[in-house]
Amino acid sequence: MKILSFCVPCYNSYTFMRKCIDSLLPGGEDVEILIVDDGSTDRTGELADSYQKAYPGIVRAIHQENGGHGAAVNTGIREAKGLYFKVVDSDDWVDRDAYLQILDTLRRFSEMEKPVDMHLSNFVYEKLSTGHQRRMLLSPLFPENQIIGWDGMKRNIKGFSILMHSVIYRTGLLHDCGLKLPQHTFYVDNLYVYIPLIHVKTLYYENVSFYRYYIGREGQSVAEQTMIKRIDQQLRVNYAMIDAVDPWQVEEPHLRKYLLSYLESVTVVSTSIGYLSKDPVNYKKIDDLWKYIYDHDKRTYHQLRYGVLGFAMRFKGAAGKRLGIFFYHLAQRFIGFN
Repeated sequence: MKILSFCVPCYNSYTFMRKCIDSLLPGGEDVEILIVDDGSTDRTGELADSYQKAYPGIVRAIHQENGGHGAAVNTGIREAKGLYFKVVDSDDWVDRDAYLQILDTLRRFSEMEKPVDMHLSNFVYEKLSTGHQRRMLLSPLFPENQIIGWDGMKRNIKGFSILMHSVIYRTGLLHDCGLKLPQHTFYVDNLYVYIPLIHVKTLYYENVSFYRYYIGREGQSVAEQTMIKRIDQQLRVNYAMIDAVDPWQVEEPHLRKYLLSYLESVTVVSTSIGYLSKDPVNYKKIDDLWKYIYDHDKRTYHQLRYGVLGFAMRFKGAAGKRLGIFFYHLAQRFIGFN
């Protein structure tokens, strides 16, 4: 059995995907690299086929009609043969030393009667246009190099989220929870992380900076103006998170608190993007979102609206919108996420 399956969703990625795939090859025969060509119209498919030919038994090229990032990840999960599963976007890459260290850890897990459900590590925002680099650590949340349950979590800090770049799931867990991401929708990485969490019983944090997340490519989905244009897709994911998991049904208090914190973070981003647009139509969409949360569960509404991150969302009218934008740009400057 392969230790680790990588899914590399590709859409018109020909000019930059080599760096990503080459960074994954040092895993050798212990890994498989699933290059999912999601209906590309450039030479992405041709390059994927050339990698499969050069590295048989390691690289598989999968071609499908365009369905978006979620559809590509769904295909990867369905086709994966590895014990563990990791998504790496085609414009990102991984650090070699951290990679080999993590692979050794996963090998140890593979020998266990019950392998660990989730492996966590750090990631790095790489903003090449400005030379900005920011390591995002999970050490404030989790003890290092210990197999724990959620009750072993050190603390919950608002804004510290387990993002797709940090997580490696046990493939069987993704199958068992029936995860299926929506097609033709950006920002589904939040669903990819959020939905399986309630099925995770054991986790392990390794304090290495594994994933390198490229920021600054033109048209990138996290660019501010792009997010404004795609606010309906951000909201679609936000609604799906509300519907998919009821945190109040989770008995374990650390996990319940974390799920609410994660949902708060995403909802605050949705709200801030609506405010940034300065479009009354989008203001109405944000009002509808908060009303939906209130009608869905008043406890969740109060947890989100009056939480630390949701502070600015307490205020109505122009003042609240200005505060929301201010805190969004403050977080943007501190983290450097777009």
